[in-house]
Amino acid sequence: MNSVTEQKKGAVPRTAIVIGSGFGGLSAAIRLQSRGIQVTLVEQREKVGGRAYQMKEGGYTFDMGPSLITAPQILDKVFACAGTSLSAALPLLPLDPFYRVFFHDHSRFEYNGSPEGMKAQMRQYNAADADRYDDFMKAVAPIYAEVIEKGLGSRSFGNPWTMIRFIPTVIRLGAWRTATQFANKYFKDWRHRFVFSFHSLYIGGNPFHCPAIYQMIPFLERAQGVWYTPGGMYSLTRALEKAFIGLGGVVRTSTPVTRIRVEGGRATGVEIPEGFLPADLVVSNADVGFTYAKLIAPEHRRKWTDAKVNRQEFTMSCFLIFLGVKKRYPELAHHTLILAERYKDLLKDIFKNKILPGDFSMYVHAPTRTDDTMAPPGCESLMVLVPVANQASGIDWKTQAQPYADKILDFLEQWGLTDLRENLEVFKLFTPDDFESELSAWRGNAFGIEPRLSQTGYFRPHNRSEDLAGLYFTGAGTHPGAGVPGVMLSAEAAERCIVEDWPALTKKGL
Repeated sequence: MNSVTEQKKGAVPRTAIVIGSGFGGLSAAIRLQSRGIQVTLVEQREKVGGRAYQMKEGGYTFDMGPSLITAPQILDKVFACAGTSLSAALPLLPLDPFYRVFFHDHSRFEYNGSPEGMKAQMRQYNAADADRYDDFMKAVAPIYAEVIEKGLGSRSFGNPWTMIRFIPTVIRLGAWRTATQFANKYFKDWRHRFVFSFHSLYIGGNPFHCPAIYQMIPFLERAQGVWYTPGGMYSLTRALEKAFIGLGGVVRTSTPVTRIRVEGGRATGVEIPEGFLPADLVVSNADVGFTYAKLIAPEHRRKWTDAKVNRQEFTMSCFLIFLGVKKRYPELAHHTLILAERYKDLLKDIFKNKILPGDFSMYVHAPTRTDDTMAPPGCESLMVLVPVANQASGIDWKTQAQPYADKILDFLEQWGLTDLRENLEVFKLFTPDDFESELSAWRGNAFGIEPRLSQTGYFRPHNRSEDLAGLYFTGAGTHPGAGVPGVMLSAEAAERCIVEDWPALTKKGL
């Protein structure tokens, strides 16, 4: 049975397996369990969360992946499937600024949701740019409307006609341009060109290649805010897990999937070290490249062969340093960007040349700016994220990790985090090797399939498998892409595919 027409009339799936418990997997599990399907969520790590994991050590708490909440209305839809709401599940605290950006010349920008506040800052650098801020937001508002309000992000692009019908809209909105080209049309100052185009980096996209469809993010942030929940992002992970279990779902951690079993061209369950878990359908929230290349035998993959998997452009990786520090650094905001002088060429070194450059830009997460419980009194819990090339680079992180970390710490001390080293109580690294081994991320990618025009919409791995009936995908590697809102929308897109393939299931709630 590989199409909707081959399903028995009135048949419904009774059981489902969801592989991986990131936000996409948890969302898909909740959605399917709420439809009366008995879902088992299998996770290879000790706790649920996938990339949205948590580490505790020496009184310090660290989010190890996503660190901010946007688009709370998308989260609320998932909790509504479980008969509750986001506000009932956990409190949200608004952040202001959303980000503090430090440029190489020591100028700075407090990026927030206030139009007048943004324009006042912009006038310091270019008054004409400030006058064009409203025009820029007016231009990206329709992109936001298409993706979020009209449901483009939660609609499967498995049919080429869906993409073809969307092309006139892409042309009309100018979304065929790159994110940088779109921003450059409105702004002249290099600072403004950065702050209104960098967001695609948060989903693994190079702004110089990523299509401007992702320029909806600045409007999304202004419209819905940037939020934090006490206890960090893992509080959201646990709230979703609780909602799933409350519906009757089953969670199995420390349970790696070794193979998706195929019978008659259909996924019939998963093989685990303890045996076989049968199911009417399987949803993979695991990395798409890993799922196809490692979990499905080659004879069952007519389209997604090993060669095709390896032809995909996977996103860059990240080099993460987790620091527990016995002092506070008030110059840091909750979210801080510290930028090198090079921008375009630095990204070229990471995305195309795949080398380890001598300079770097970084993101610093300081949740203790908002939540004192994330560290002991008077201390700082910091995550430093530096974008680096994925494992296609051939960089030997076993020998390079410590020297690279030392270089980053040297820079931070010179930049202004005085006495950083002598106040360290926790020092942990997470490298592309760990993305590959801990998260089964193909080539150690940090955000799945790179969002570029040739890998957008129909050209991304589909939410419904093109090789196996009964297999569906959610998460960063499928449509619409990475980021917390993106992977949650991908769960809705996968659910839509399942409802289409099992006509007896109602579309209520979609």
